[in-house]
Amino acid sequence: MSSVVLDLLVALAILVGLVGAIVQVIPGGLVVGIAVFTWGAITGGTAGWTVAVLAAALTVGGVVLKYLIAGRYLKRRGVPNRSLLFGAVLGVIGFFVIPFVGLFIGFIGGTYLAELQRLGDPVAARKATGHAMRATGISILVELTLALLTAMAWLLALLSVRL
Repeated sequence: MSSVVLDLLVALAILVGLVGAIVQVIPGGLVVGIAVFTWGAITGGTAGWTVAVLAAALTVGGVVLKYLIAGRYLKRRGVPNRSLLFGAVLGVIGFFVIPFVGLFIGFIGGTYLAELQRLGDPVAARKATGHAMRATGISILVELTLALLTAMAWLLALLSVRL
């Protein structure tokens, strides 16, 4: 495979991964990390292996950070994991019933229903659902930030190898 084809395939995978980090249909940060790691391993040399190791570190760090930060946020606000799990299950069902937007509708509705059942108060359930939505936004921002850092590292490595 020529280096130009490899570069284009990695750029396409990075683009798909960045969109996935925002839309949350695929694990975008993981896609970006794997693409950049693969490019670095195939390219080799100091720049290739440096960006491969950096991509692995940023990807693992991103996965861990997004769950730690969002989990801590939710724990401080008293939203249990069970409610999020119920929201996630209904989100997946919603994704197939109403493509794309059903994921969000199902997650919000499922979290609200779980919190309504747990708390018995519609106002408190709505507030807890808002916290869950903010935590989701935080995790998206963390994943996107680290995916962008990985993509920038790849671009710098690409420029140093090809120029």
